[in-house]
Amino acid sequence: MTHHGDPHDVQDCVDQLRTALEANGITLPSLGVEAAAFAGTYPPRHGGLVALGNCNTATAHKLAKALDKAAER
Repeated sequence: MTHHGDPHDVQDCVDQLRTALEANGITLPSLGVEAAAFAGTYPPRHGGLVALGNCNTATAHKLAKALDKAAER
């Protein structure tokens, strides 16, 4: 498992969210990793930002899990 703040974790989160959204018929064309969050000297405190209106990875993971659960019903 990667750590929050790792760009690969953020990309995994984006991929998971995109898949969950697609399973519910939702497309967010601008969904992606906010690369500017990794431009500083220190890693982002709560992980990188997911560009969909900018939410942190913890929120995006929760949304993806909720959508996955709803799609299974």
